[in-house]
Amino acid sequence: MATPTIDSAALTSGAFGPAAALSCRECGERYDLGPIFACAFCFGPLEVAYDFSGGVTREQIEAGPNSIWRYAPLLPVSADVASRPNLNPGFTKLVAARNLGRELGLKDLYVKDDSGNPTHSFKDRVVAIALEAARNFGFTTLSCSSTGNLAGAVGAAAARAGLRSCVFIPSDLEAGKVVTAAAYGGELVAIEGTYDEVNRFCSELIGDPVGEGWGFVNVNLRPYYGEGSKTLAYEIAEQLGWRLPEQIVIPIASGSQLTKIDKGFRELIKLGLVEDAPYKIFGAQAEGCSPVSAAWKAGHDVIRPVKPDTIAKSLAIGNPADGPYVLDVCKRTGGAVEDVDDTQVVDAIKLLARTEGIFGETAGGVTVGVLRKLVETGQLDPDATTVVLNTGDGLKTLDAIEGTTGATATIRPSLDAFRAAGLA
Repeated sequence: MATPTIDSAALTSGAFGPAAALSCRECGERYDLGPIFACAFCFGPLEVAYDFSGGVTREQIEAGPNSIWRYAPLLPVSADVASRPNLNPGFTKLVAARNLGRELGLKDLYVKDDSGNPTHSFKDRVVAIALEAARNFGFTTLSCSSTGNLAGAVGAAAARAGLRSCVFIPSDLEAGKVVTAAAYGGELVAIEGTYDEVNRFCSELIGDPVGEGWGFVNVNLRPYYGEGSKTLAYEIAEQLGWRLPEQIVIPIASGSQLTKIDKGFRELIKLGLVEDAPYKIFGAQAEGCSPVSAAWKAGHDVIRPVKPDTIAKSLAIGNPADGPYVLDVCKRTGGAVEDVDDTQVVDAIKLLARTEGIFGETAGGVTVGVLRKLVETGQLDPDATTVVLNTGDGLKTLDAIEGTTGATATIRPSLDAFRAAGLA
């Protein structure tokens, strides 16, 4: 595949902000910024390395817009990124979950509710960063392999930016996600197979002439895409009054979100924006797709791929790319990886809705279900400041709870009927 013409001026004029290079997470080999994602020496994944020698202050951040772009000095984007056509995601609510905390026995619990993003999932964050890289590298089509939420985020971001989009999904996704992804007018291609098979197809497409000019946000733009998850760490710390949570529960799909939140916390400490205090990171998976949890419980360093079978389809990645790094993070921070079955996922969705008025999608049911399990097994400190992530809107996964909830009663329009139903 021919590589798009990269504007060398863009690479040196601040288009990537403090980003200095790409660095291999395995061997440390460094590369110039570009649309590459794997090390040529050891095939390890690449991530963005920074030069933060200019520093950044809390006051500088707080003066920024109420979006992820308030953290532009910490991201691979230009200083004027907020003025460019994009969805301006982020700075979603951190909800003090007192009702849920009382029910679970946690004294200081918060829900980071990312369903408030433009397309109602955290994926708007990662796509926003990838979009800026795509512009700088001259890509004309924005694409991805997706379990649903990412497809919608890419379609919406491309529409706002005036780019073509073509996204690929497994053919058995929830109807709500298919409809919302298709609504933005791009091409939506359903593939008969699992997400891992969809992802392999996209990798083949990148290597073919038909993929020339295509920016796959979670493949050849993955180093930049992943940096969007750091903004969750930044926001949580700022919303807690510039301090880190002592415990945080994060869903695992590819595992990138969890590892990048850890990276964000470490950057805040390094820059002196928060106190260097210990924190524990806990990963959450659905039992029907829990290769990382299985490895954790077995004490293994290698992730054994599985074929997903769970209602939590947004987390249904059977061979998670960042799985080994998730194990490293949870081990280093003193956390753990746990899983819950589909029944527990549904119960947790309802629990979060009933206690806090937050209707989360199945991934939120996984994190809240795992949160409850961690409390019950004594793995969480009930007195510590704890954050649990809800990464998407329950309206996208109505199928998961359909048939388990509905009208309390159906009555005639009369007071007698109301009383007879035991509702008075």
